[in-house]
Amino acid sequence: MITAFLLRSLDRKIIIAILILVALAILVPASNLLTSPQSALHVPTYIMSLFGKYLTYALLALALDLVWGFCGILSLGHGAFFALGGYAMGMYLMRQIGARGSYGNPILPDFMVFLNYKALPWFWYGFDHFWFAALMVLLVPGLLAYVFGWFAFRSRVNGVYLSIITQAMTYALLLAFFRNDMGFGGNNGLTDFKDILGFNIQADGTRAALFALTALFLALALLISSGIVRSKFGKVLVGVRDAESRTRFLGYRVENIKLFTFVVSAMMAGIAGALYVPQVGIINPGEFAPANSIEVVIWTAVGGRGTLIGPIIGAILVNGGKTIFTGLFPEVWLFALGGLFVAVTLFLPRGVVGTIAHYGTGAGRSRRTSVAAEKGESDEPLKAAE
Repeated sequence: MITAFLLRSLDRKIIIAILILVALAILVPASNLLTSPQSALHVPTYIMSLFGKYLTYALLALALDLVWGFCGILSLGHGAFFALGGYAMGMYLMRQIGARGSYGNPILPDFMVFLNYKALPWFWYGFDHFWFAALMVLLVPGLLAYVFGWFAFRSRVNGVYLSIITQAMTYALLLAFFRNDMGFGGNNGLTDFKDILGFNIQADGTRAALFALTALFLALALLISSGIVRSKFGKVLVGVRDAESRTRFLGYRVENIKLFTFVVSAMMAGIAGALYVPQVGIINPGEFAPANSIEVVIWTAVGGRGTLIGPIIGAILVNGGKTIFTGLFPEVWLFALGGLFVAVTLFLPRGVVGTIAHYGTGAGRSRRTSVAAEKGESDEPLKAAE
Protein backbone atom coordinates (compact mmCIF):
# COMPACT_ATOMS: atom_id res chain seq x y z
CA MET A 1 0.00 0.00 0.00
CA ILE A 2 2.77 2.40 0.96
CA THR A 3 4.74 1.42 -2.14
CA ALA A 4 1.75 2.15 -4.39
CA PHE A 5 1.30 5.50 -2.64
CA LEU A 6 4.92 6.44 -3.27
CA LEU A 7 4.88 5.30 -6.89
CA ARG A 8 1.82 7.45 -7.60
CA SER A 9 3.69 10.49 -6.33
CA LEU A 10 6.68 10.11 -8.67
CA ASP A 11 6.08 12.12 -11.79
CA ARG A 12 9.05 13.46 -13.75
CA LYS A 13 9.20 16.91 -12.11
CA ILE A 14 8.96 15.50 -8.60
CA ILE A 15 11.67 12.92 -9.32
CA ILE A 16 14.00 15.63 -10.63
CA ALA A 17 13.35 17.88 -7.63
CA ILE A 18 13.94 15.03 -5.17
CA LEU A 19 17.17 14.01 -6.92
CA ILE A 20 18.41 17.61 -6.76
CA LEU A 21 17.67 17.79 -3.03
CA VAL A 22 19.38 14.45 -2.37
CA ALA A 23 22.39 15.61 -4.41
CA LEU A 24 22.54 18.82 -2.36
CA ALA A 25 22.36 16.78 0.84
CA ILE A 26 25.49 14.89 -0.26
CA LEU A 27 27.53 17.39 -2.28
CA VAL A 28 27.26 20.54 -0.16
CA PRO A 29 28.38 18.91 3.13
CA ALA A 30 31.10 17.04 1.24
CA SER A 31 32.32 20.29 -0.29
CA ASN A 32 32.38 21.89 3.14
CA LEU A 33 34.12 19.07 4.99
CA LEU A 34 36.39 17.47 2.37
CA THR A 35 37.79 20.43 0.45
CA SER A 36 40.33 23.05 1.45
CA PRO A 37 39.02 26.54 2.32
CA GLN A 38 41.25 27.82 -0.48
CA SER A 39 39.59 25.53 -3.04
CA ALA A 40 37.12 26.96 -5.54
CA LEU A 41 34.83 24.02 -4.71
CA HIS A 42 34.75 24.79 -0.99
CA VAL A 43 31.40 25.86 0.49
CA PRO A 44 31.97 27.93 3.66
CA THR A 45 30.10 26.87 6.78
CA TYR A 46 28.18 30.14 7.05
CA ILE A 47 26.95 29.79 3.44
CA MET A 48 25.89 26.21 4.10
CA SER A 49 23.99 27.24 7.23
CA LEU A 50 22.37 30.13 5.36
CA PHE A 51 21.11 27.84 2.62
CA GLY A 52 20.03 25.35 5.27
CA LYS A 53 17.83 28.10 6.68
CA TYR A 54 16.42 28.74 3.21
CA LEU A 55 15.53 25.05 2.90
CA THR A 56 13.60 25.19 6.19
CA TYR A 57 11.67 28.13 4.76
CA ALA A 58 11.07 26.09 1.61
CA LEU A 59 9.60 23.28 3.74
CA LEU A 60 7.33 25.81 5.44
CA ALA A 61 6.18 27.18 2.08
CA LEU A 62 5.49 23.64 0.85
CA ALA A 63 3.35 23.05 3.95
CA LEU A 64 1.31 26.16 3.18
CA ASP A 65 0.94 25.17 -0.47
CA LEU A 66 -0.66 21.89 0.58
CA VAL A 67 -3.55 23.71 2.27
CA TRP A 68 -3.73 26.87 0.15
CA GLY A 69 -2.80 25.64 -3.28
CA PHE A 70 -4.79 22.39 -3.19
CA CYS A 71 -7.47 22.90 -0.54
CA GLY A 72 -8.15 26.63 -0.87
CA ILE A 73 -7.39 27.43 2.79
CA LEU A 74 -5.43 30.68 2.92
CA SER A 75 -3.76 30.34 6.31
CA LEU A 76 -2.11 33.44 7.73
CA GLY A 77 -1.03 31.54 10.83
CA HIS A 78 1.44 28.95 9.62
CA GLY A 79 4.20 30.91 11.32
CA ALA A 80 2.66 29.73 14.60
CA PHE A 81 3.14 26.05 13.74
CA PHE A 82 6.69 26.80 12.58
CA ALA A 83 7.48 28.60 15.84
CA LEU A 84 5.95 25.88 18.04
CA GLY A 85 8.12 23.25 16.35
CA GLY A 86 11.09 25.55 16.86
CA TYR A 87 10.32 26.03 20.55
CA ALA A 88 10.01 22.25 21.06
CA MET A 89 13.50 21.78 19.61
CA GLY A 90 14.81 24.83 21.48
CA MET A 91 13.61 23.39 24.80
CA TYR A 92 15.54 20.21 24.13
CA LEU A 93 18.68 22.18 23.24
CA MET A 94 18.34 24.28 26.41
CA ARG A 95 18.10 21.15 28.56
CA GLN A 96 21.33 19.89 26.99
CA ILE A 97 23.26 22.91 28.31
CA GLY A 98 23.05 21.67 31.90
CA ALA A 99 25.65 23.10 34.26
CA ARG A 100 27.53 24.82 31.39
CA GLY A 101 25.18 27.80 31.55
CA SER A 102 26.21 31.18 32.95
CA TYR A 103 24.69 30.37 36.35
CA GLY A 104 25.90 26.78 36.48
CA ASN A 105 22.50 25.32 37.35
CA PRO A 106 22.31 21.72 36.07
CA ILE A 107 18.49 21.72 35.85
CA LEU A 108 17.20 25.24 35.25
CA PRO A 109 18.07 27.20 32.08
CA ASP A 110 19.79 30.53 32.68
CA PHE A 111 16.69 32.64 32.09
CA MET A 112 14.79 30.70 34.76
CA VAL A 113 17.58 31.26 37.28
CA PHE A 114 17.60 34.97 36.41
CA LEU A 115 13.81 35.15 36.90
CA ASN A 116 14.05 33.34 40.25
CA TYR A 117 12.29 30.13 39.24
CA LYS A 118 12.47 27.63 42.09
CA ALA A 119 11.76 24.52 40.04
CA LEU A 120 11.50 23.43 36.44
CA PRO A 121 7.94 23.98 35.10
CA TRP A 122 6.03 20.74 34.44
CA PHE A 123 5.80 21.34 30.69
CA TRP A 124 9.60 21.22 30.46
CA TYR A 125 9.67 17.63 31.72
CA GLY A 126 10.86 15.13 29.14
CA PHE A 127 12.69 17.63 26.97
CA ASP A 128 16.04 16.28 28.14
CA HIS A 129 15.32 13.37 25.76
CA PHE A 130 15.60 13.89 22.01
CA TRP A 131 12.85 11.37 21.17
CA PHE A 132 10.41 13.27 23.39
CA ALA A 133 11.30 16.61 21.79
CA ALA A 134 10.93 15.10 18.30
CA LEU A 135 7.49 13.79 19.28
CA MET A 136 6.47 17.24 20.54
CA VAL A 137 7.67 18.83 17.30
CA LEU A 138 4.92 16.87 15.56
CA LEU A 139 2.33 16.64 18.32
CA VAL A 140 2.09 20.25 19.52
CA PRO A 141 1.57 21.93 16.10
CA GLY A 142 -0.63 19.00 15.01
CA LEU A 143 -2.80 19.21 18.12
CA LEU A 144 -3.21 22.98 17.81
CA ALA A 145 -4.16 22.60 14.15
CA TYR A 146 -6.61 19.82 15.01
CA VAL A 147 -8.38 21.81 17.75
CA PHE A 148 -8.45 25.01 15.70
CA GLY A 149 -9.57 23.25 12.53
CA TRP A 150 -12.20 21.13 14.30
CA PHE A 151 -14.05 24.24 15.44
CA ALA A 152 -13.39 26.38 12.35
CA PHE A 153 -14.23 23.84 9.65
CA ARG A 154 -17.31 22.47 11.38
CA SER A 155 -18.55 26.03 11.73
CA ARG A 156 -17.98 26.39 7.97
CA VAL A 157 -15.73 29.41 8.37
CA ASN A 158 -14.22 30.09 4.96
CA GLY A 159 -12.39 32.66 2.89
CA VAL A 160 -11.13 35.86 4.38
CA TYR A 161 -12.80 35.16 7.72
CA LEU A 162 -10.74 32.00 8.19
CA SER A 163 -7.58 33.87 7.19
CA ILE A 164 -8.26 36.55 9.79
CA ILE A 165 -8.88 33.96 12.49
CA THR A 166 -5.60 32.17 11.73
CA GLN A 167 -3.79 35.48 11.96
CA ALA A 168 -5.51 36.25 15.27
CA MET A 169 -4.37 32.84 16.56
CA THR A 170 -0.69 33.49 15.81
CA TYR A 171 -0.90 37.02 17.23
CA ALA A 172 -2.40 35.68 20.47
CA LEU A 173 0.48 33.21 20.73
CA LEU A 174 2.93 36.05 20.08
CA LEU A 175 1.56 38.02 23.04
CA ALA A 176 1.53 34.95 25.27
CA PHE A 177 5.12 33.92 24.53
CA PHE A 178 6.36 37.46 25.17
CA ARG A 179 5.38 37.09 28.85
CA ASN A 180 8.22 36.09 31.17
CA ASP A 181 5.89 34.03 33.36
CA MET A 182 5.05 31.73 30.43
CA GLY A 183 8.33 29.93 31.02
CA PHE A 184 9.73 30.21 27.49
CA GLY A 185 12.31 32.94 27.91
CA GLY A 186 10.03 35.91 27.27
CA ASN A 187 11.25 38.47 24.77
CA ASN A 188 14.73 36.96 24.53
CA GLY A 189 13.47 33.46 23.79
CA LEU A 190 15.82 30.47 23.86
CA THR A 191 19.45 30.71 22.74
CA ASP A 192 23.10 29.95 23.64
CA PHE A 193 22.74 26.31 22.60
CA LYS A 194 25.76 24.08 23.15
CA ASP A 195 25.18 20.69 21.51
CA ILE A 196 22.63 18.36 19.94
CA LEU A 197 22.69 14.59 20.50
CA GLY A 198 26.09 15.05 22.12
CA PHE A 199 27.65 16.89 19.14
CA ASN A 200 28.90 20.47 19.31
CA ILE A 201 26.24 22.51 17.54
CA GLN A 202 28.84 24.98 16.23
CA ALA A 203 31.13 22.32 14.72
CA ASP A 204 31.38 22.13 10.95
CA GLY A 205 30.41 18.45 10.96
CA THR A 206 27.23 19.16 12.93
CA ARG A 207 26.34 22.04 10.64
CA ALA A 208 26.86 19.80 7.62
CA ALA A 209 24.66 17.08 9.12
CA LEU A 210 21.90 19.60 9.86
CA PHE A 211 22.01 20.86 6.27
CA ALA A 212 21.84 17.32 4.91
CA LEU A 213 18.91 16.43 7.20
CA THR A 214 17.04 19.56 6.13
CA ALA A 215 17.45 18.75 2.44
CA LEU A 216 16.38 15.14 3.00
CA PHE A 217 13.34 16.11 5.07
CA LEU A 218 12.33 18.57 2.36
CA ALA A 219 12.64 15.79 -0.24
CA LEU A 220 10.55 13.46 1.94
CA ALA A 221 7.89 16.13 2.50
CA LEU A 222 7.76 16.78 -1.24
CA LEU A 223 7.31 13.06 -1.88
CA ILE A 224 4.50 12.77 0.69
CA SER A 225 2.75 15.92 -0.51
CA SER A 226 2.91 14.74 -4.10
CA GLY A 227 1.50 11.37 -3.05
CA ILE A 228 -1.40 13.11 -1.31
CA VAL A 229 -2.35 15.45 -4.13
CA ARG A 230 -1.99 12.81 -6.87
CA SER A 231 -4.14 10.27 -5.04
CA LYS A 232 -7.93 9.97 -5.15
CA PHE A 233 -7.98 11.98 -1.95
CA GLY A 234 -6.05 14.71 -3.75
CA LYS A 235 -8.71 14.91 -6.47
CA VAL A 236 -11.36 15.39 -3.80
CA LEU A 237 -9.09 17.98 -2.19
CA VAL A 238 -9.04 20.00 -5.41
CA GLY A 239 -12.81 19.57 -5.62
CA VAL A 240 -13.11 21.15 -2.18
CA ARG A 241 -10.95 24.04 -3.35
CA ASP A 242 -12.84 24.68 -6.59
CA ALA A 243 -16.42 23.75 -5.67
CA GLU A 244 -16.84 23.11 -1.97
CA SER A 245 -20.65 23.12 -1.99
CA ARG A 246 -20.82 20.67 -4.89
CA THR A 247 -18.29 18.38 -3.19
CA ARG A 248 -20.37 18.48 -0.03
CA PHE A 249 -23.56 17.66 -1.94
CA LEU A 250 -21.82 14.63 -3.48
CA GLY A 251 -21.59 13.18 0.01
CA TYR A 252 -18.01 13.98 1.04
CA ARG A 253 -17.31 15.18 4.59
CA VAL A 254 -15.58 18.38 3.57
CA GLU A 255 -14.69 19.37 7.13
CA ASN A 256 -12.80 16.08 7.65
CA ILE A 257 -10.89 16.52 4.40
CA LYS A 258 -9.87 20.04 5.39
CA LEU A 259 -8.98 18.97 8.90
CA PHE A 260 -6.70 16.13 7.78
CA THR A 261 -4.87 18.37 5.31
CA PHE A 262 -4.54 21.20 7.82
CA VAL A 263 -3.05 18.91 10.49
CA VAL A 264 -0.56 17.32 8.06
CA SER A 265 0.47 20.79 6.89
CA ALA A 266 0.93 22.00 10.49
CA MET A 267 3.17 19.03 11.29
CA MET A 268 5.31 19.78 8.26
CA ALA A 269 5.62 23.39 9.42
CA GLY A 270 6.62 22.16 12.89
CA ILE A 271 9.40 20.02 11.41
CA ALA A 272 10.60 23.06 9.46
CA GLY A 273 10.79 25.06 12.69
CA ALA A 274 12.65 22.27 14.48
CA LEU A 275 15.27 22.16 11.72
CA TYR A 276 15.52 25.96 11.66
CA VAL A 277 16.42 26.51 15.32
CA PRO A 278 19.72 24.59 15.63
CA GLN A 279 20.97 26.16 12.38
CA VAL A 280 20.07 29.72 13.35
CA GLY A 281 20.85 29.36 17.06
CA ILE A 282 17.82 31.14 18.53
CA ILE A 283 14.05 30.98 18.78
CA ASN A 284 12.04 33.88 20.19
CA PRO A 285 8.43 35.15 20.09
CA GLY A 286 9.23 37.20 16.99
CA GLU A 287 8.73 34.02 14.96
CA PHE A 288 5.01 34.23 15.82
CA ALA A 289 4.72 37.68 14.23
CA PRO A 290 1.83 37.83 11.71
CA ALA A 291 4.20 39.45 9.20
CA ASN A 292 6.19 36.21 9.09
CA SER A 293 3.11 34.21 8.09
CA ILE A 294 2.29 36.77 5.42
CA GLU A 295 5.80 36.41 4.03
CA VAL A 296 5.21 32.67 3.64
CA VAL A 297 2.15 33.49 1.52
CA ILE A 298 4.34 35.73 -0.64
CA TRP A 299 6.94 32.96 -1.15
CA THR A 300 4.20 30.55 -2.18
CA ALA A 301 2.54 33.04 -4.52
CA VAL A 302 5.83 34.02 -6.17
CA GLY A 303 6.83 30.42 -6.81
CA GLY A 304 3.35 29.31 -7.85
CA ARG A 305 0.73 27.91 -5.51
CA GLY A 306 -0.73 24.55 -6.36
CA THR A 307 2.54 23.36 -7.95
CA LEU A 308 4.43 21.93 -4.93
CA ILE A 309 7.80 22.75 -6.50
CA GLY A 310 6.92 26.42 -6.99
CA PRO A 311 6.78 27.36 -3.28
CA ILE A 312 10.18 25.74 -2.72
CA ILE A 313 11.70 27.87 -5.48
CA GLY A 314 9.79 30.95 -4.34
CA ALA A 315 11.03 30.62 -0.75
CA ILE A 316 14.66 30.28 -1.86
CA LEU A 317 14.46 33.13 -4.39
CA VAL A 318 12.69 35.61 -2.11
CA ASN A 319 14.87 34.90 0.91
CA GLY A 320 18.01 34.98 -1.19
CA GLY A 321 16.93 38.38 -2.48
CA LYS A 322 16.11 39.47 1.05
CA THR A 323 19.60 38.57 2.24
CA ILE A 324 21.19 40.57 -0.58
CA PHE A 325 18.93 43.60 -0.65
CA THR A 326 18.58 44.10 3.11
CA GLY A 327 22.32 44.60 3.11
CA LEU A 328 22.33 46.96 0.12
CA PHE A 329 19.01 48.79 0.60
CA PRO A 330 17.70 48.09 4.12
CA GLU A 331 15.29 51.03 4.10
CA VAL A 332 13.35 49.96 1.02
CA TRP A 333 13.33 46.16 1.32
CA LEU A 334 9.84 45.92 2.83
CA PHE A 335 8.46 48.16 0.09
CA ALA A 336 10.15 45.96 -2.51
CA LEU A 337 8.63 42.85 -0.91
CA GLY A 338 5.16 44.39 -0.96
CA GLY A 339 5.64 45.52 -4.54
CA LEU A 340 6.76 42.02 -5.51
CA PHE A 341 3.56 40.53 -4.12
CA VAL A 342 1.40 43.08 -5.94
CA ALA A 343 3.30 42.54 -9.20
CA VAL A 344 2.99 38.77 -8.98
CA THR A 345 -0.73 39.02 -8.22
CA LEU A 346 -1.33 41.30 -11.22
CA PHE A 347 1.05 39.94 -13.84
CA LEU A 348 1.97 36.40 -12.72
CA PRO A 349 -1.08 35.08 -10.89
CA ARG A 350 0.16 31.51 -11.38
CA GLY A 351 3.60 32.33 -10.00
CA VAL A 352 6.92 31.64 -11.69
CA VAL A 353 6.60 27.86 -11.97
CA GLY A 354 2.88 27.93 -12.71
CA THR A 355 3.35 30.45 -15.52
CA ILE A 356 6.19 28.48 -17.10
CA ALA A 357 4.16 25.28 -16.94
CA HIS A 358 1.09 27.01 -18.37
CA TYR A 359 2.84 28.50 -21.37
CA GLY A 360 4.91 25.36 -21.88
CA THR A 361 1.74 23.27 -22.08
CA GLY A 362 0.08 25.83 -24.34
CA ALA A 363 3.07 25.90 -26.68
CA GLY A 364 3.13 22.12 -26.81
CA ARG A 365 -0.57 21.96 -27.62
CA SER A 366 -0.15 24.58 -30.36
CA ARG A 367 2.67 22.59 -31.97
CA ARG A 368 0.66 19.38 -31.91
CA THR A 369 -2.35 21.14 -33.38
CA SER A 370 -0.24 22.67 -36.15
CA VAL A 371 1.23 19.28 -37.06
CA ALA A 372 -2.22 17.74 -37.14
CA ALA A 373 -3.52 20.58 -39.35
CA GLU A 374 -0.64 20.18 -41.81
CA LYS A 375 -1.47 16.48 -42.11
CA GLY A 376 -5.13 17.28 -42.61
CA GLU A 377 -6.07 15.56 -39.37
CA SER A 378 -8.47 16.71 -36.70
CA ASP A 379 -7.03 17.67 -33.33
CA GLU A 380 -10.02 16.32 -31.44
CA PRO A 381 -8.26 13.05 -30.55
CA LEU A 382 -5.37 15.09 -29.21
CA LYS A 383 -7.68 17.12 -27.03
CA ALA A 384 -9.36 13.98 -25.81
CA ALA A 385 -6.03 12.43 -24.96
CA GLU A 386 -5.07 15.51 -22.98
